Amino acid sequence: MKSQKRKVSGIDAGFTFVETLAVLAVTAVLAGQAAVAANALLQRARIAGTKTQIESLKIALHSYYIDCGSFPTEEQGLSALWQKPQVSPVPENWNGPYTDKLIPKDPWGNEYQYAVSGSPNMPPEMPDGLPFVIFSYGADKKEGGDGKGKDIISWQ
Repeated sequence: MKSQKRKVSGIDAGFTFVETLAVLAVTAVLAGQAAVAANALLQRARIAGTKTQIESLKIALHSYYIDCGSFPTEEQGLSALWQKPQVSPVPENWNGPYTDKLIPKDPWGNEYQYAVSGSPNMPPEMPDGLPFVIFSYGADKKEGGDGKGKDIISWQ
């Protein structure tokens, strides 16, 4: 048996350059849409994570209050939940740590803000009667903001 070689014409040889460009263009559009969707999901996850961390810190602050009879001062800050404060007033009944690890930074890499009632650092719209507030400046890393840059506050 003789092997027969088929002659392939230039038209049937494969994809044309234009067809290849069309496939690449469609792929690029789909990849771009996927990236936008992934970024939106990432932002929502960061906000949810921040709210969860703030809730955990609030619980730890209330445990601190039960043992010490007061909340940490602003000078003592949230680090008083991890190690006994050295700044006056040093609580006699500190029985911490009140968290299971160091105080985390928010998902954007910033320290959580902590302010006590009557402080000038309290957000102006803070409801009366709350002893403290914990907040993150969010994605824009500065006070105020809307949308993705909105502050995330413990009482909201």
